[in-house]
Amino acid sequence: MALSGKDLLSGVVVPAVTPIGGHGVPDFAAGSGYFDALAAVGVKKIMLLGTNGEGPLFDTQSIGQFLADAVRQWKRRVPGGTVVVNVSAAGTRESLLRAEVAAEAGSDALVLSPPFYFQHNERDIAAHYHAARTASLPVIAYNTPRYASPLVAGSVRALAEMPHIVGVKDSSGDAAVLAQWLEVARRRPDFGVSQGAEQYLYDALTAGADGITPGIANIAPRVAVELVAAHRGDDDVRAARAQERIVRLMKIHSVRPGVPVVKATLALRGLCPADLAPPLRILDDDETADLRRFLSTVEHELIGTSDG
Repeated sequence: MALSGKDLLSGVVVPAVTPIGGHGVPDFAAGSGYFDALAAVGVKKIMLLGTNGEGPLFDTQSIGQFLADAVRQWKRRVPGGTVVVNVSAAGTRESLLRAEVAAEAGSDALVLSPPFYFQHNERDIAAHYHAARTASLPVIAYNTPRYASPLVAGSVRALAEMPHIVGVKDSSGDAAVLAQWLEVARRRPDFGVSQGAEQYLYDALTAGADGITPGIANIAPRVAVELVAAHRGDDDVRAARAQERIVRLMKIHSVRPGVPVVKATLALRGLCPADLAPPLRILDDDETADLRRFLSTVEHELIGTSDG
């Protein structure tokens, strides 16, 4: 039985990094310790091959074994655990091919942005999502204007009428856009809404979002779990403090923005190789020194810390 959008997106979904093995391809075993550390702090849901997962940088032929291993091993580690897979690509056909691979691997749902590279209008975007009705899994819309055409009011209305679109990960950071998705959820009670913009996690939960999908949870999953727990417990003070801690942790991207600094952190903690899919580059010596200095100020927040 397919999970509802609320089932898929409530609480914390970690947009996981993709460990890369010795042959330069995704390899779950290379990051086994990282996934263990996520599970140890109570993470139950992961999203694979998203932005933090370098998804579009891996060709479709290279992801099948990784996804099969990841789904099997995550659900072994986390009874009742959930795995959703980003299948976004530059074109609809490639996205559908990736969707087939994700379904064969046993994924619970697909995550799909508008096609990237070209700018697309609302009719193009609606056709793209309509085509995804042929997939065998429910689809979560992925609004990521930094990388693909944005999902604006007309697109939101179109997607709201598609039963196979069961939720949204909104990384726009736009409160008005989030409000439009929350209105969809009011009309469709099983429709899930997750906030991906890390500066606004607490605001989104307060507004009615079901969950959060913060990239910073890769290196500090416990604070994301605490934010959701505090919100659910109506502890506004504790939730606000958790949001402040997340904003402070986001300063890690002053070393270098994006996944290179996340993977470097995990590598320094012995959890996952620092290797990246080209053309992304690992940190140089000066950047690594800067990263070490920053991490020393937030050591107690980091993944793998035994006292938390």
